[in-house]
Amino acid sequence: TDKAVNPSSVMGATKRLAEIFCQAFDIEAATKGRGTRFITVRFGNVLASTGSVVPLFQRQLENGGPLTVTHPDMSRYFMTIPEAVELVLQAAAHGVGETAGDAIEPGAICVLDMGEPVKIMDLSKQMIRLAGYEPEKDIKIEVIGLRAGEKLFEEIFHGGEPLVATESAGILLAAPRAADINAVTEAMVRLRKLCASRNADDALAELRYLVPEYTGTSGNSKPSIGSTTAI
Repeated sequence: TDKAVNPSSVMGATKRLAEIFCQAFDIEAATKGRGTRFITVRFGNVLASTGSVVPLFQRQLENGGPLTVTHPDMSRYFMTIPEAVELVLQAAAHGVGETAGDAIEPGAICVLDMGEPVKIMDLSKQMIRLAGYEPEKDIKIEVIGLRAGEKLFEEIFHGGEPLVATESAGILLAAPRAADINAVTEAMVRLRKLCASRNADDALAELRYLVPEYTGTSGNSKPSIGSTTAI
């Protein structure tokens, strides 16, 4: 998910942690010449998926409004379910490619070309018009404010991830920001124990240790596992 890039919430940070975990195992498998390949694919919001704003707007329209938008400048990347499935399958095919042109560098992340981001305010107005109503006249739009940890816009690439083109239209590669598998595995064990004991402050500190670009609440102070360009 694009929420893994410069995460501002625990959800985004854990998504980046999942990327780090899979990247480390993919590099380990490639280094030893055996083991499972882990192909990571990053993309934005899928229309009509669980948690998508579109079903929310549909329910609000059925109830006569208002449609709720967190901020007038809020924007997101969107794609359809068939597009997402097709590109994920293409990424998997690249991962098992036998030729140099097909193979994905170990630990690299496939990033789907999402086109231009869509303003949520424009989306709400368009959905109102498609339902046969006039925005603000028939159906109101209410700005309710950003939620904690919510971004105005999502990013697809981190500054430390140079882009690499592929032969497949719609798929780019983000160069690895890899961490040592032993350090990641040990930190994950510590994180699991802290979560099990409900030690929130230290768990958040461990999360920042693994994901230093996480900008949310960090808990107690602890040196990170590496720089934002090293992980």
